[in-house]
Amino acid sequence: MKKIRWGIIGCGDVTEVKSGPALYKTPDSELVAVMRRDADKARDYAARHNVPRWYADADALIADAEVDAVYIATPPDSHADYTARVARAGKPVYVEKPMARTHSECAAMVAACKEAGVPLFVAYYRRMLPAFRKVKSLVEEGTIGAVRYAAIELCQPASDDFANLPWRLVPEISGGGYFFDLASHQLDFLDYLLGPIAAATGHATNQAGHYAAEDAVTASFAFASGALGTGAWNFAADARKDRIEIIGDRGRLCFSTFAFTPVELTTDTGAQTFAIDPPAHVQQPLVETVVDALLGRGECPSTGESAARTSRVMDLIVHGHAR
Repeated sequence: MKKIRWGIIGCGDVTEVKSGPALYKTPDSELVAVMRRDADKARDYAARHNVPRWYADADALIADAEVDAVYIATPPDSHADYTARVARAGKPVYVEKPMARTHSECAAMVAACKEAGVPLFVAYYRRMLPAFRKVKSLVEEGTIGAVRYAAIELCQPASDDFANLPWRLVPEISGGGYFFDLASHQLDFLDYLLGPIAAATGHATNQAGHYAAEDAVTASFAFASGALGTGAWNFAADARKDRIEIIGDRGRLCFSTFAFTPVELTTDTGAQTFAIDPPAHVQQPLVETVVDALLGRGECPSTGESAARTSRVMDLIVHGHAR
C-alpha cells in the first residue's frame, strides 16, 4: 500500500478536532468512511469533513473494501467487541483510550488481533506530543540523573450538573470514573518515560456522593527499573491542580498533563522552562507513527500491549486486582 484509507466507527466529539482531521492531514493517509448509529449525525460529519461515505452500521463500514484500517472512537464498553470484528475482517485497529473497561478486555483485544495477524494501536497520543517528547529526551539524556521518584497530582472541582451524567462517570460504560479517563493518560506516559510499572496498590472511594464511580484515588507504585511513584487524584476538590514531578539524583522535572504549561527543569546549575505548544490536532503526531508502521517505514510507540499494561495498573490501584 502507498496510502492508508481510514474508516471511523463512532465519529463523536473526540474526532472533530483531536483525531479525525489527523487521519486526512497526515501524509499518505486518507479518511474515506465514517460511521455513527445516528444516520443524520454521520451524514453531517461526512459532509463537514469532506468524507466520501458514511454509514449507520459498523459492519457495513468494516466490510467496505476501500477501508484499509479502522479507528474505533466509541466509549470503552464497545472497544473489545468492535476490535474483534475489525480484526476478523483482517484490518488493522486504532482504538481510543482508555483501551477498554478492564485489563481482561484489553487482553482479549490483543489476542483477537494476534490471531487475525493485524496490528493494534491505542490513542495514548501524549507519547508523541512535542512537550512530552521533550520531557522524555531530558530524562534519557541524563539531565536529572538517575530517576528516583515520580509523583502525580490531579485535582478538579466537581461539576454542578449531575442530572445527566457523561458516559465517563458511568462505570458500566467507562470502567470507572474520571480516574480511568484522565489518569490513564498520566500512567501511560510514565510507562513510556520510565518503563513498565511492576507493582501498584491504592485506595479509591466516592467522597462527594454525586455519582456511583470513584471520585478520589491515591496510589503507590513501583517501576521495574527500581524507581518509585505515588499518585493522588480528586474530582471533588476546591480547585484545579495538574502536575507530574520526576525526581532524579541530579535534578527534577515538573510538567502538566492537560494544561500544557511550560516544562520546568531544575538542577544544581539553575532552573529552565520549555514552553511548547501542542499541535492543532493533538493526535496527529501519533497518527503519523501509526501510518508509518502500517506502511512498513517505522514504528508506533502506543500498542495494544503497552496500553493493556496501563489498564492493568488502574485495575490494581482501584480494585486491588486485574479485572
